[in-house]
Amino acid sequence: MIPSEKIQNTLLNLPKSPGVYQFYDEQGKLLYVGKAKILKNRVSSYFNNSHLPNGKTAVLVKKIFSIQYILVDTEFDALLLENALIKEHQPRFNIQLRDDKTYPWICIKKERFPRVFPTRTLIKDGSNYFGPYASVKMMNTLLEFVRQSYKIRTCSLPLSQESIDEGKYKVCLEYHIGNCKAPCVNKQTEAEYNQSIDEITQIIKGNINQVIRTLKDQMITLAENLEFEKAQHLKVKVDMLERYQGKSTIVNTDIHDVDVFSLVREGDYAYVNFMKIMNGSVIQSHTLELKTRIEETDEALLLLGVAEMRGRFESSSKEIYLPFEIETQIPGCALTYPKIGDKKKLIDFSLRNATYFMNDRKKEIEKIDPERSVNRILDQLQKDLNLKALPRHIECFDNSNFQGDFAVAACVVFKNAKPSKADYRHFNIKTVEGPNDFASMEEIVYRRYKRLLDEEKPLPQLIIIDGGKGQLSSALMSLDKLGLRGKIAIIGIAKKLEEIYFPGDNLPLYIDKRSESLKLIQSLRNEAHRFGITHHRNKRSKETIKSELSDIKGVGSKLEEKLLKEFKSVKRIKESSEAELKAVVGAHTAQVLIEYFANQKLIEAKQHKN
Repeated sequence: MIPSEKIQNTLLNLPKSPGVYQFYDEQGKLLYVGKAKILKNRVSSYFNNSHLPNGKTAVLVKKIFSIQYILVDTEFDALLLENALIKEHQPRFNIQLRDDKTYPWICIKKERFPRVFPTRTLIKDGSNYFGPYASVKMMNTLLEFVRQSYKIRTCSLPLSQESIDEGKYKVCLEYHIGNCKAPCVNKQTEAEYNQSIDEITQIIKGNINQVIRTLKDQMITLAENLEFEKAQHLKVKVDMLERYQGKSTIVNTDIHDVDVFSLVREGDYAYVNFMKIMNGSVIQSHTLELKTRIEETDEALLLLGVAEMRGRFESSSKEIYLPFEIETQIPGCALTYPKIGDKKKLIDFSLRNATYFMNDRKKEIEKIDPERSVNRILDQLQKDLNLKALPRHIECFDNSNFQGDFAVAACVVFKNAKPSKADYRHFNIKTVEGPNDFASMEEIVYRRYKRLLDEEKPLPQLIIIDGGKGQLSSALMSLDKLGLRGKIAIIGIAKKLEEIYFPGDNLPLYIDKRSESLKLIQSLRNEAHRFGITHHRNKRSKETIKSELSDIKGVGSKLEEKLLKEFKSVKRIKESSEAELKAVVGAHTAQVLIEYFANQKLIEAKQHKN
């Protein structure tokens, strides 16, 4: 498209520097905020005729009336500013951060004999805050361990030395049950208490190894001074710390102070997982949900997640593990892209967390708003297949035969992305002899839609043919006969590589294997195959059974049906006594059956002998 004269002038004057650009519409409303390493190149690309945008990006470009920009020193500064502006203004076409929760922190209060407790309110009074913790369970587990290992107070008494010396306080229940050493009555010194607080601080930070080393050194000194009781007390504490560390360690404890990020994406949603690693243990973890508005790259989504969560969790780690390479450099940080070993295990672990979160969100949405989930899947299918109408009614066909015999077919129906089993149909092939899948497909598609037209029933928006170009061409011949070609979208799916074929197109389409739309197509194909095979087996079994009984002179179809209804199988008929058979079919027919099966047994014995 040709930009307006105003925009052309802006593009000419754009600097070749890092920065943030802002697109506004004619009413002055902010449409989009973006970052760029080179502002002139990035912004001009939206209006470059040799690389015109499509889809949602094209809609954005049509609405742009004016452009503003802010210069920064580095591309990472641009990323941070972009993130801040998106959160503040929430422009229509930007990625939406779908996370409005507040998370708890662990506070070590600035006071004599500091308390350690969880809080969601940060007060600037000099206290130390650690977090935030996306997992309340993880935080509570840590606090529970701290309280078991260190006897610190839980009361909020102002424990000044004067108050303690004046005897204003008495020991409480926490002292009597062994949860506190009663510093309020001088039973624990401030120095001893503060040493515990120092160790707790290191544990919360994830520096458990450092605490263990310090305690072991103290334990050795006490043992050398023959203070075995105190040494044993420290040994118990060391054992508890080592057990806790063993439970929380994910990989090698040499991996220390590292941030790990991963990304999974499906449709318009992406999920960035963050994990904080200290001494091989995950001390923080959170997954951020992002909703894309235009065709954002995986790198842009991952970078936004990195900037958002490092800021939110106040991370200052000097190393970051990422699942794929990015061009942007993060000042003061080494970017690592693990391929093997313990580092790769952390990336895989982060990916699993992101995937679990994504699946949980989908289940949650399906429960709360099933219509939204259905619309999302069908919207994606319509987009992937470039359909004119939303495919709320889909039908899928499959053939089944055994070396040309017992030829059957199946049609399954999905409405609103769910099976509509009342609308399923079986077909016995009538006009085709021998194993001819193409002719069989032509027959059943014609019969299906001829009947729907005759009965004036609604037609589907999409037909799926289980097979490649040959089966698809056969189905199209039937649609041509009925005058339905072009009125119903139709595709073929080849099983081997999940290739999607369109009428008149020799080159197949490959849909992303993770896409919900491909999963829906596969569900239809698999259901048609299952339904068809079940019918085929039943027919084959029925025909096989009847052929054995029909060879007996004097046994007609009604008698066959009566025998099978009573005895359930030919095997049971053979094993029945004359009296049992006589009770069902009379003496004469019973004698005919017994003689026939006896003769068959003699024939089989002779054949076996020869």
